[in-house]
Amino acid sequence: MRSEIVEVLSDQTNAVIMRHPARAYPGVLVQGDSLYTLCQRADAACNEVGRGQPGFSEVNFLRNALWVYLTHYKVSLFEHGIAVPFSEDSVP
Repeated sequence: MRSEIVEVLSDQTNAVIMRHPARAYPGVLVQGDSLYTLCQRADAACNEVGRGQPGFSEVNFLRNALWVYLTHYKVSLFEHGIAVPFSEDSVP
């Protein structure tokens, strides 16, 4: 883990906009519990659309991208001894 100075363009709750010094463009900071909820909602959307139905591949692409971010988040927290801010046992 290291510390860096970042530019904070907005610190609105659940919508922090910040720029990392090595990046040209700002990004949105998504809290881990919010990311987990988005993953759960993407799973539900895929189930609602149904495999093989029109639009499923796009929704599934989105779902998979979100889960890649969540997996990276969980691994990073684990490597630094930080507990995740959500329970994977709960159903939204």
